[in-house]
Amino acid sequence: MADADGTTERGSRGRVLIIAGSDSGGGAGIQADLKTVTALGGYAATAITALTAQDTLTVHAIQEVPEPFIARQIAVVADDIGADCVKTGMLHRRSVIEVVAETLETHLPGVPVVIDPVMVAKGGARLLDDDTTGTLMALLLPRATLLTPNLPEAEVLTGMTITTVADMERAAEKLLAAGARAVLLKGGHLAGPDLTDLLLTGDGQRHVFTGQRIETRHTHGTGCTTASAVACGIAQGLDLHDATVRARDYVRTAILTAPGLGQGHGPLNHGHTMR
Repeated sequence: MADADGTTERGSRGRVLIIAGSDSGGGAGIQADLKTVTALGGYAATAITALTAQDTLTVHAIQEVPEPFIARQIAVVADDIGADCVKTGMLHRRSVIEVVAETLETHLPGVPVVIDPVMVAKGGARLLDDDTTGTLMALLLPRATLLTPNLPEAEVLTGMTITTVADMERAAEKLLAAGARAVLLKGGHLAGPDLTDLLLTGDGQRHVFTGQRIETRHTHGTGCTTASAVACGIAQGLDLHDATVRARDYVRTAILTAPGLGQGHGPLNHGHTMR
């Protein structure tokens, strides 16, 4: 049983409670999250918000999970196993965001939360309407230890057009002002051979991460994977900078060693080990 401070009698190797949707293809969502946390030596538990019939080409169907059952999943895991960090992914309805925010406040107050705002499909389609986006910003951003948007998601959240690294910095500052304690803004959608990610924190830290772009179609689930990798690092006691560095290294190797599956955006190699 978990103690009041969220630790267990035997200690912890990093417990991450993942609240997200299921990807039947295994490349993103809960499946990618579970693989990532396990590969990095943490312990992953889940609360599933939706089921998808999904492959590397598209999402073919979605089966909703009732809100009371989402809350029950969070509550029983929190009360028995506990969590050192929470990671959220697909929260696709206003009512889902509301029940997640309420249940976290009741059962896991003070536990760090990494929010991956799954808002824009890989093809560019909006997954959340304006009302749901507003609920996300009002109820979850103030709880975010770290927010991990890509550029299309940051554009929706800020109302900005982001085409440069300077734009990225302004957008991240705007998201800090909206309530997030730190923002990892992923710059993969910027044009050019180099990729830049930006980590800004509310206490004034600024870290710029750059690397060469990998030309590949096997990038399905990179957002989920990055957020879960950082959450695992936080759960294991790493600071945000070190957790981000390890997460980026893990994702890069997972892309470079991707198994080449599927006809569309293929999955990463989540099973590789970090040396």
